[in-house]
Amino acid sequence: MAALPPAPPRRRPLWVALGFVLTGLGVLGLLLPGLPGTVWFVLAAACFSRGDPRWEAWLLSRPLVGPLVQDYRAGRGMPLRAKWIACACIALAVAFSVERIPVLAGQVVWVLLGGLGVLYITLRVPTRR
Repeated sequence: MAALPPAPPRRRPLWVALGFVLTGLGVLGLLLPGLPGTVWFVLAAACFSRGDPRWEAWLLSRPLVGPLVQDYRAGRGMPLRAKWIACACIALAVAFSVERIPVLAGQVVWVLLGGLGVLYITLRVPTRR
């Protein structure tokens, strides 16, 4: 996935603002278990590429974030360690929250959705070693 073409000049500030909101969500995703971080940074980079390439370059130059976004754009996938961490976070989030769902059918659906998330990460997302 390459960078998107620049937006018309009047819309660029909106793209930059959205990029900052998504960057904030990405930072929260790095800090909070169960909330993904990489997806928000990928979306933020796309917004910055439409709004202001300087902000895209800034985001891609961050040591923690830049390689994740560049690997996604190049189709290289996730490191094996990151896959393990993501699957563990999904399992923990499901385990700790399933008891808060009062209806058994809701609990079953929640566990199945968590299982589908783990299956997606393990089977569909390429592994980078």
